[in-house]
Amino acid sequence: MHTSERQTMRGYCALAAAASIWGGMYVVSKYTLDFIPPFTLLWLRYVTAFITLYPLAARRQTAPLTRSDHRAFIAVGFVGYFISVGLQFIGTRLSSAHNGAILTSASPVFILLLAWLMLGERLTRRKLFSVLLASIGVIIVVGWDATATGSRVLAGNLALIGAAVTWALLSVLARKFSASLSPLVITTGAIFWATVMTTPAMVIEWRFLPVSGLGNPVLWGAVLYLGVVSTAGAFYLWNKGMSLVEAGSGSVFFFLQPVVGALLGWLVLGEHLSLSFFAGGGVILLAVLIVSWRRA
Repeated sequence: MHTSERQTMRGYCALAAAASIWGGMYVVSKYTLDFIPPFTLLWLRYVTAFITLYPLAARRQTAPLTRSDHRAFIAVGFVGYFISVGLQFIGTRLSSAHNGAILTSASPVFILLLAWLMLGERLTRRKLFSVLLASIGVIIVVGWDATATGSRVLAGNLALIGAAVTWALLSVLARKFSASLSPLVITTGAIFWATVMTTPAMVIEWRFLPVSGLGNPVLWGAVLYLGVVSTAGAFYLWNKGMSLVEAGSGSVFFFLQPVVGALLGWLVLGEHLSLSFFAGGGVILLAVLIVSWRRA
């Protein structure tokens, strides 16, 4: 196997691992959000992740960081780790774990569009068709929940769609900045700025949403899992994978997330998976596979 092939395979493995971890994250998040509100949990995740990653990143980055590097950290931290993950938590709290997994799986089609606009990657008619197909799948899922459960779930689903779009932008930015910075350093720097940005949102949140269950050891175990595995580990794996493969071809591995998330939501939380969910989810996954099949 040539060096480039080994590098591509490493990238695919990293992306697959990250997407699978995030699929399980929705189940853990759904449990944790019953006690800790979204931005408070987000802040705890980031503090835990930064403490985990900083010693490793400090050894990796020997040259002094420039203003351009810090601008990259702020961009990734704001778009991906503050806005996107914040919307994920809000959406999961209002909707369900399996909806969180399936709706954010629309990210790959947005990644393809943004990679074309920002990185000059080739955009074909098949890619455009996949965007339309994924949009139909999202409408099926959102329309079903809006009819069955009301405005709360609809608002959660819209937040999850926003999370999918902003995560796509994060993925393209990570690919762009990896030309000059290590994925580990990008992840650590972005998490630091995301922590700073999340702090005022967390303080404001305390006025409206209470924190409970702090004496529950299972809850703290879930917080540690979200911080160390789902944030420090999975964020690094995703950025590493995106640095090794083309953004468009790497995006196909995101479809593992809804598969894992939906199955665990059914097994662990007892969430009902209806025909409409499978229909809309199947359309989204079909769109992702169509657009990525040749490169994969």
